[in-house]
Amino acid sequence: MAPTQDANRNPALTRPAGAERRVVITGCGTISPIGHTVEEFWAAATAGQSGIRPITRYDVDALPTRFAGEVVGFDPKPYMPNKVSRRLDRFAQFGLAAALQAMDQAGLTIGEELATRTAVLVGSGYGPGQLMRTAIHDLRDHGRRRMTPYLASGGSLDSAAGEIAARFGARGASGATVTACATGATCVGDALRMIRHGYADVAIAGGADDAVNPLDLGAAANAGALSRRDDDPHLVSRPFDRQRDGFVMGAGAGIVVLEDAEHAVRRGATILAEVAGYGATTDAYHSTHPHPDGLAARQAMTDALADAGLRPEDIDHVSAHGTSTQLNDRIESAAIHAVLGGHAPRVPISSLKSMTGHMIGAAGAVELIAAVQTIRTGLVPPTVNCDDPEDTTLDYVPHKAREHAVRAVLSNSFGFGGHNAVLVVRAWPGAADTAGRQDRQPKEEGR
Repeated sequence: MAPTQDANRNPALTRPAGAERRVVITGCGTISPIGHTVEEFWAAATAGQSGIRPITRYDVDALPTRFAGEVVGFDPKPYMPNKVSRRLDRFAQFGLAAALQAMDQAGLTIGEELATRTAVLVGSGYGPGQLMRTAIHDLRDHGRRRMTPYLASGGSLDSAAGEIAARFGARGASGATVTACATGATCVGDALRMIRHGYADVAIAGGADDAVNPLDLGAAANAGALSRRDDDPHLVSRPFDRQRDGFVMGAGAGIVVLEDAEHAVRRGATILAEVAGYGATTDAYHSTHPHPDGLAARQAMTDALADAGLRPEDIDHVSAHGTSTQLNDRIESAAIHAVLGGHAPRVPISSLKSMTGHMIGAAGAVELIAAVQTIRTGLVPPTVNCDDPEDTTLDYVPHKAREHAVRAVLSNSFGFGGHNAVLVVRAWPGAADTAGRQDRQPKEEGR
């Protein structure tokens, strides 16, 4: 059972016995192709700057694509000692770095009393591709003894979660939920439920991936998912545009610190936003293709709204999955129409993948962080390269960011295997951005 909470300091947080707890975000961190901090990432995203460029870390002659949203110039040294970085794949280095950023912003120290009440859920879609590739080559060319001794621990999908838990002394539940391209959102959603139902007071949650390597790029290319365009790399990722021909691989990490709202208020934390709703479903249709009618995707969106206690007309912005593949974008647009109804044409819709590429397991968490920034700054990021939208009735915010008052965001994540995870994030009453703007009261308090 959760410890008894004293809500007398803030009557607005008082809840009846047995009611679910509200969950807020107090810290965010990201490593991305367009910035190695949230501030850098957000400045580039709202400026419409693409991080898609020619691949530099690998020979691309054997690959059908030369471009990716590569993380360039990342140095693990400011975040971890060499003995830690040596045992981790780059994806886990990204995850640990983003977690350190998020915990620093949250101003949270995990002491003995909080340790067992702090969970870590950080997943990865593809995991330690480079570490595994190197180990396989070493085994083939030189034998077992030349393989890295860190493979048994660093070669797992939960290596980032374990390293983050150890770094902060978090002794609650930890692990790596994997739902392909929806992983980051799923980990946040599952962490939300853990806090709501009293299994934790704090959670460090999100996703990380570094799939810009020959193994993962080759696999995605063989699945027919990658763009084959060979022109300006900044023009390759084209979500919702008629000329789209596949996604562009990306890399990075997105981590958030979630807290029981009463816990955050008691310790005087700055609350950035509230994670108000979560919906998760499965297509049960195909290993890579989404269901043609988007039935489960629609259900996840509807469930997230219901979980947040919001109506379709309460949504001010959609952070789209928007991969730049023919099927995904068409089906997602239809799902937005179906769920938001007559309100859909009035809602600005953005795909960050037009600038970052597809960050796989990190995508949903990074896009959630963008939703938080949208609420706090009143800026909706653009969908670049959306020159000729397939659905002219929807507003994809083409080319340039836009000022728009946003109180509630629907953030979609859909993955291979038919995994769907949708989050609703909304303004917290009284929260202010760095410029001092006060967010307006949500239309529906819900939870």
